[in-house]
Amino acid sequence: MAMQPHLLVDEGDLNDIALIPGDPGRVDRIAKQCDSSEVVSENREYKVVNAEYEGVPLTICSTGIGCPSATIAIEEMEAVGVETVIRVGTTGALQKNIEIGDMVVATGAAKDEGTTRRYEKDTYPAVPEYNVLSALVDSAEANDEDVHVGPIASDDAFYAETDEYVSDWEDANILSVEMEAAAVFSVARRKGMRSGAICTVDGNLVKGTQKGTDTEDDELPEKAKNNVERAIRISLDAVVSLSE
Repeated sequence: MAMQPHLLVDEGDLNDIALIPGDPGRVDRIAKQCDSSEVVSENREYKVVNAEYEGVPLTICSTGIGCPSATIAIEEMEAVGVETVIRVGTTGALQKNIEIGDMVVATGAAKDEGTTRRYEKDTYPAVPEYNVLSALVDSAEANDEDVHVGPIASDDAFYAETDEYVSDWEDANILSVEMEAAAVFSVARRKGMRSGAICTVDGNLVKGTQKGTDTEDDELPEKAKNNVERAIRISLDAVVSLSE
């Protein structure tokens, strides 16, 4: 098999389970919580690291922004043997009761994007694999973390999320919006892979609060300051559970 052109990996280079944040910088943050790690490749928006956590080998791979680049990562990871992918990202809340720093585990993703239409009809569901979904929820409970569990939306146009879009999503009881999960779920399903997603809330579109960052910001509520690290820990513990 030829080396994959974007991830720059070959068969056997990666582990069975991969955590897939969007931001390459978050790859390093996940790796810091692992017992050991080693960079495999870096190219464009993709940074690939192999790591070990509590004796379980895993891969961490950034996917960049949006469904197109996430799909490239899923395709190439599957081609070299990855079996499970878990998105660890950020999301904008669409319900008034969801606060900055809360976490959302997705039970499905609305396909408000264009990539999955090249793979299948919109009527086909974009849903996580049940065991991965359960592992994320169980891991949150084991860590004494409350998470919102329910449907989210994946949208292509970050700066075109109008008041009409937000109101429609809110009325439909969609919990939050992000930019990758629909493609991750759909392409993984078609490839026979397991998938899931946990996202930390960095803003609330209904309340009009600005998207936050991963940095320590005194203007953010105390709950938000370590939000990403908490989601990472939940994800890593879910990896251990899924490896058993």
